[in-house]
Amino acid sequence: MPDLQTILASMTLAEKAALCTGAGPWTTTALPRLGLPRLVVSDGPHGVRHPIDLNGMASESHPATCFPTASLLASTWDVDLIHTLGQALAEECIALGVDVLLGPGANLKRSPLGGRNFEYFSEDPYLAGEMAAAWIAGVQSRGVGASLKHFAANNQEFQRFSINVEVDERTLRELYLPAFETAVKKAQPWTVMCAYNQINGVYCAEHAGLLDEILKDEWGFEGLVVSDWGAVHDRVASLQAGLDLEMPGPQPRRVQAVIDAVQARTLDESVLDEAVRRILGVALKAAETPKGGAYDAEAHHELARQVAAEGMVLLKNDGVLPLRAPQRIAVIGLAAQEAYFQGGGSSHIHPTRVCVPYQELQARAPQAEWTYAPGYTAEQSFRPDLVAEAARAAAGAEVALLFAALPASKEAEGYDRPDLDLSGQLVDLIRAVAQAQPRTVVVLNNGAPIAMQAWIDAAAAVLEGWMMGQAGGAAVADLLFGRANPCGKLAETFPLKYADTPAYLNWPGEAGRVRYGEGLFAGYRYYDARQQAVQFPFGHGLSYTHFVYSHPAVSAAVFKDVDGLTVTVDVTNTGHLPGKEIVQLYVHDRQAGLARPPKELKAFAKVALAPGETRSVSLPLNFRAFAFYHPAYHRWITEPGEFDLLIGASAADIRCRLTVTLESTLCLPCILDETATLREWLADRHGQAVLAPLLDEIEARARQSFGVDARGGSSNGIGMEIMDMMQDMPLPSVLTFQQALLDAPVEDILADLLRQAHGQAA
Repeated sequence: MPDLQTILASMTLAEKAALCTGAGPWTTTALPRLGLPRLVVSDGPHGVRHPIDLNGMASESHPATCFPTASLLASTWDVDLIHTLGQALAEECIALGVDVLLGPGANLKRSPLGGRNFEYFSEDPYLAGEMAAAWIAGVQSRGVGASLKHFAANNQEFQRFSINVEVDERTLRELYLPAFETAVKKAQPWTVMCAYNQINGVYCAEHAGLLDEILKDEWGFEGLVVSDWGAVHDRVASLQAGLDLEMPGPQPRRVQAVIDAVQARTLDESVLDEAVRRILGVALKAAETPKGGAYDAEAHHELARQVAAEGMVLLKNDGVLPLRAPQRIAVIGLAAQEAYFQGGGSSHIHPTRVCVPYQELQARAPQAEWTYAPGYTAEQSFRPDLVAEAARAAAGAEVALLFAALPASKEAEGYDRPDLDLSGQLVDLIRAVAQAQPRTVVVLNNGAPIAMQAWIDAAAAVLEGWMMGQAGGAAVADLLFGRANPCGKLAETFPLKYADTPAYLNWPGEAGRVRYGEGLFAGYRYYDARQQAVQFPFGHGLSYTHFVYSHPAVSAAVFKDVDGLTVTVDVTNTGHLPGKEIVQLYVHDRQAGLARPPKELKAFAKVALAPGETRSVSLPLNFRAFAFYHPAYHRWITEPGEFDLLIGASAADIRCRLTVTLESTLCLPCILDETATLREWLADRHGQAVLAPLLDEIEARARQSFGVDARGGSSNGIGMEIMDMMQDMPLPSVLTFQQALLDAPVEDILADLLRQAHGQAA
């Protein structure tokens, strides 16, 4: 096959323009005369949704392994396991002839009502970035491309094709971009998919600041940028902004528009060539991986089972779990017979097989007497008779296992959830069953947090099973009977009620725009800052064993930001069962020039321990672990001072604390101008250096002229009081009050101060 430069040099303008728009719903344009094959893409991200008819958008798809969705994957906190899952996805892509798998979704979970939250990892950008990078690296290690999506700030389904996200630069940089940044820098996905929405008035498909300046130039993204399907409004404008490939096709008018723009010299052909170069690079890379053959469907099913067991979260346990060979077991809930394991929309997979939870449970205890009651219908309409029947079944058993699933219509791409609640039928069912049988275990199947206040006190145990994938039924049975020890932890906070959530007053927006008014305080950052009670905190998850943390240590008590440091802690399994613990490290800045959240996750590790075993867990921290994005400098900065390192089992369960002192190595430019306040001048080292002598001179003259301390004030009102009232006044205003003590007009003095301060910085 010819190399990239040879192909590019041989292409006509028409061929270049055609290559930058899809040939069909799932393919790019091939160039047979140049030996360039088409690219075949397929929906993901928790399975290969490869259509039988590549010319149809809604065609039935080939069978593939349906793995758990991202909300469960993130709850594993296991990057190695997610990497293995990515490899399995790639093997299925190869067998089905797919070059690029459209996933993963790395968008932040801004509100628990987001309709597509089950496809996204976390409310925390650090955890989401690590998960996304591991997923991508796994897929691409087998010679199949990934498509990181949806870039960026695609956090709701309401008006997702057009909504204008109004978000400040710092919030965008600290919350909504870092997961993408981590994935790009660590794993270099072959493609990045832009989102439909606007950011501050510009569509993502035409956002040069997002696609060219940040993604390609700043982060060093080497692959191609593809549009979400139908996200392009102006093809020429999107090319100029860095959007390389428009999907789907065919789009003959779009192709002609590009040709016309080049010929009219309103689009520089070098811009088109760059897009073509990126597309060719991915197409040629994909062609190096032979397609076809078969994959081990049974092995992948078992992997799906393992992943499901690792990511399910034991939220509550009053001692009823694990089950100890009960003789009479009541299984309640339609989801026990009709497994609820994935959401709706473009990620819906045609599974190779599905484990039925009730059958899997029976297989674990064939000697037991089993009874089943559906408890609710698929529509979950009010049926008191079904509740009564279930309560009778529970009363006659030693334990009740109640499967509570959200209606399939409530969680899907295309619309957001209306609330956090289970249906009235399910709440009545849980209460009635728990009243009849105190040993009631509730197994939840849902893709995002739900409100539990109405019933959780009645349940003896609660297992969050998420959208558990095709093998989830077997994983549930393994966990309930103790064949596997729960080790998942929440990747998002479960609030008490919807009104408690950070975006509550700014969701979902109106008049075509949504304001991210909560700023930096999303997820646990908000609940921490508000000291708001929650149902279950970020990072929470129980086990059948117990873990003790001891001997926390740090590689240096005083360190330079560029060097980073390493935190270690010993973790001991003090119980009688083997288990896995997820150690979380949060960083708290004791004093910062700008507001910061009370703490932020900056490292984690999952460690397996036998009973009585102790292991030392190492958690590295780099420059970014201590930095924040400063909008005035338009960069990440560190400030010298003390930081608390909080080692915990969840965001609310901090086991060890250390304090370190950071020495910043940054030489920041002077950002003072005519509007800067006195406080800002004194906080800037260049400004403070040139302003301090003037303030001293003013104070001396005040003493000499009026017999007062200029910092303390006087009865006749001449005193400056500059350390209190005037700190947040612009410096020109402060100086104006002291004009009588100055030798020159305020404007001249200010200009001289600015010249000196900026000169020192230079």
